[in-house]
Amino acid sequence: MVDRLDKIWMDGQLVDWDAATVHILTHTLHYGLGGFEGIRAYQRGDGRSAIFRLREHIDRLFDTTKLCLMPMPFTREQVMQACSDVLRANKLPEGYLRPIAYVGEGAMGIYVNNPTKVAVVAWKWGAYLGQEALVQGIRTKISSFARHHINIGLNKAKMMGQYTNSILAKREAKLGGYDEAILLDAQGYVSEGSGENLFIVRHGELVTPPLSSSILAGITRDTIITLAREEGITVKEDRITRDELYLADECFFTGTAAEVTPVREVDNRTLGEGKMGPVTKRLQARYFDVVKGNDNSHPEWLTYV
Repeated sequence: MVDRLDKIWMDGQLVDWDAATVHILTHTLHYGLGGFEGIRAYQRGDGRSAIFRLREHIDRLFDTTKLCLMPMPFTREQVMQACSDVLRANKLPEGYLRPIAYVGEGAMGIYVNNPTKVAVVAWKWGAYLGQEALVQGIRTKISSFARHHINIGLNKAKMMGQYTNSILAKREAKLGGYDEAILLDAQGYVSEGSGENLFIVRHGELVTPPLSSSILAGITRDTIITLAREEGITVKEDRITRDELYLADECFFTGTAAEVTPVREVDNRTLGEGKMGPVTKRLQARYFDVVKGNDNSHPEWLTYV
């Protein structure tokens, strides 16, 4: 459950939590067109609060609205400022931010020119898949639902409606007793999790599906690639077959919510030694030191509140 806080930013102003409502005829509620982001703010080792890679997240939100042909009524700088304002207004030293752009009420039907509405919500959120998952790893299942072909949707957009695909896959996995789903693409290659990018380790090398495939261009994914190369780990962006996934020495998910979560099992097949492997452990530790520790090697990634 999301704990109730004090303020939410809506269309340029901070409003009370209970007043942050939308009309039942809000177009996005019916048809699913809109964009959103998930951003984390952390309290770092020096006690200061910083939003991680805020600029990149807001740039992606604006990329999504451009792809959706949704004119934005606010600038990138205004939405970035709103993220900081919401954290301050709710006295959150760390938390999860959800900027959202959606089509408001007015006309109904598939094609409308209703105004774009923008909001930013913050809440307290711990480990997405559970604190234990960050250490012990999770059990996953290859979903019967495939990711959309690149010509079916806009895979580089973080669009609301596309997440129906993720919800179906996640529900299927949970009902089957697994922690998370892994989706293949339309050609049968490994794509990503329901809300995470995926990496495998094979013979000490890190492999992840390329951006040309049907995956979201994850910001945490980009962070891990950068940190891995700094650590001297070879990184390859290449297609991964299902059997290559089964034979991986290590596997982990990345995402703003999931952070760096080890995968210990896929389709009842144990990966490696069935626990977090050395490469995953090294990258997870480096990631957490950058976002909430004392690693100041990437000040450009931090927006202090």
